[in-house]
Amino acid sequence: MFINKSMTRIVITIGPEATVLQARATMDKHHIRHLPVVKEDNILIGIITDRDIRSALPSVFLTGMGDPKEREQISDLKVSEVMTQNPITITPMDTLEDAILLMYKMRKGALPVVDKEGKVTGIISTRDLIRAFINVLGLEEPGTLLCIEVEDKLGQMKRIVDAITEEKISFGSILVARRWKEGKRAIFPYLLTNNVVKVKKKLAGMGYKVLDPMKWSLDQGPKEEK
Repeated sequence: MFINKSMTRIVITIGPEATVLQARATMDKHHIRHLPVVKEDNILIGIITDRDIRSALPSVFLTGMGDPKEREQISDLKVSEVMTQNPITITPMDTLEDAILLMYKMRKGALPVVDKEGKVTGIISTRDLIRAFINVLGLEEPGTLLCIEVEDKLGQMKRIVDAITEEKISFGSILVARRWKEGKRAIFPYLLTNNVVKVKKKLAGMGYKVLDPMKWSLDQGPKEEK
């Protein structure tokens, strides 16, 4: 899945000579938290976030108190003085997986999308990624999530898919978790039905351990009953 299929295409930007107060007003107006900073021809030169603005504006200014001279100086503070220069970016032909890993590793809530010339063509945020994966995983359709412990070897996915398909049950999605203990993985089918008693018994009869997905832990796998 390419970025250009899920990114926000209409991007609100701001110039480096705008004031920080103007940037804050723009964010408030459009209900956004990230503003790409551009020069002529929409070339990206930086990014300013709501966190940058909060750091730049003292609380005494935000509450309308403080020294008048200090308030005047702050009101003239430029975006170029606060923004992050040469921000981390991504291209339209990178994938959503690339964006997720980059945002996770760099702790970013959004990435400007730029073309080969450095022009802003979009922005991808955590909200865009959530929307894309809700669509991909079929989560807007009613269904049931299963968690199946399997041996970490070839052919397990096919056996499970075949077994469920034989029951004439449709898949919303199916995911595989990384190893949490030696030789084991977990498969998470999202089935477009609420009637899963029969298929769970079938999978158990095939030797699979059907776990409660609500007890799953990303770091430790399923929590064992004590």
